[in-house]
This record gives sequence, structure tokens and C-alpha cells, in this order.
Amino acid sequence: MEYVSRVPGPPLDGLIDDLYYLDGAPPYSRLILPAAPAPLLIVNLGAPFLIRTGIDVGAVEYADGCAVVTPTRAWEFSYPTPTRSVGVHFRPWGLAPFLPMPAEQLCDRPASVEQIWGQSAIAELHDQLATARRPQEMLTLLEEELVRRLRVIDGLDLVRQLSSAVAATHGTVPISDISVATRASSTYLAKRFKAIVGVTPKRLARSYRFSSAVLAIDVAAPIDWGGVAADAGYFDQAHFVREFREFTGLTPTRYAEVRRRFLREHPDHALDGWPLPAD
Repeated sequence: MEYVSRVPGPPLDGLIDDLYYLDGAPPYSRLILPAAPAPLLIVNLGAPFLIRTGIDVGAVEYADGCAVVTPTRAWEFSYPTPTRSVGVHFRPWGLAPFLPMPAEQLCDRPASVEQIWGQSAIAELHDQLATARRPQEMLTLLEEELVRRLRVIDGLDLVRQLSSAVAATHGTVPISDISVATRASSTYLAKRFKAIVGVTPKRLARSYRFSSAVLAIDVAAPIDWGGVAADAGYFDQAHFVREFREFTGLTPTRYAEVRRRFLREHPDHALDGWPLPAD
């Protein structure tokens, strides 16, 4: 599988972690993507893919791509074989300036690219991408499209400042302390966060806290789950296990087994960082 990525230039660099190009055979037909503070935009260039946002809902087909705000639970992604797309990994606040609706309306309900940008716009972008000869050219076209669509969002600077503080502390900073420091009411902050990030500040902090703890686990070594829970600030291990299942769809021990399987069967794969086999 070919994976090419790069960081965009100003003014997008404050909103986006990277733009990427993906082409080839996925490691598994179905992957679980644990909930993480990382909104995503996919412009699909191949066969349709499927997304299932919970065990109690059916899979939805996306032909032209999708936009995903910060999720609150694990979701399942079914790749076609082969798969081909360009996309964007946003910072938690980064997708909102490109949406025609508040981010909270898409929380755990991904929208198609046509729904957010319109049929003619996505058709034109697809035509442009089809003429590009190299991945970097395609990423440049995507970046130019994003710059054209960038709009001003009320409260974005405040949400970015607070989200950055949450990220810097891996979600451990008390939200009340942030609220006091900014002299903004908790009601206003919650409203702006839901409009821009899709979730409240407390929910974003939970996502950062959990993601930081789990990504630091070395699955190749014996795991002290009680220590992992305590280091992440969970004083009740049962609470940690419940949240683990909510964020990953798996129990802690099953998660370790699945991660080991991925790393064993696909060492150094382009997608080896966070997705988990679902089949």
C-alpha cells in the first residue's frame, strides 16, 4: 500500500496535521478505528467504502468520501480492494471552517463529501484529481480546494487555544481551570466546542486522556492494566474497562491481542499506528 503525506502551508497548517494519499490493498477488509480527537476528511477515488458507527447501527456506503468529526465511540471502516483516496487529518478544531453546519450535527454521523460541499464541487474536484500524475500533485489540488473553502468561524481562536491546552496535558488539565483562565462561562465554552469540535471540552479531554494512555502501551511486553489505568488518571479500574470498550470496541486484553496480530502480520504497514482488524 502506498501512503504519501505532507503538512500543508499557511493558512491551513494551524488547522490540519497532514494531507495524505492512500492507494493499494488494505491490510484487512474491515478495520476498527478507535475514537480519537482527530477529525477526518476522505475524498474517495475508488470503489465505495462502508462505515458503521456503532454495534447497534447498520453500515452506510460512501461513494465520494466522507467527513468525520471527533467521534465518541469506536467505528468500523470497510475498505474496498484496492482502495484509493486523498484525505485530511485535522486537528480537533480544524474541520469546522470547511463545514456548512455545526460540527455537533455530524457527531457519530459522518456526512458524505457531497452533503458538505455539493455534487458539482465534488465532481469538479474528482475531475481535477484524475488529471494529476503524482500523489503530491493531488495533495496540492486538495490543499488549494481547502484554501478556497476556508471560512471564518466565531470562537475558533478560543477553542483552538483551549484544545491545545488539553492536548498538551494529554487531557488531564481541569476544564474548570481553563474556563477561569479564559474568563469565559462554561456554558459558552460548551456551546462553541460542540459547534466547532463536535463535543464538549470535557469529552475532548476524555478522548485525549484515553488515546494518550493506550497509544503508549507496548503490546509486545507484559501489560500491567492496573498501572495503565492509574497512570491515565482512572481511579476505578472498572470505569477504565468500560471506557476502553467504548473507545475501542474491545476489552483491554482483546485489544492487546488484536494489536499484536496486526503488528505480526503486517510489520511496518502504512496503517499500523491506530486501526485494528475487525475480522
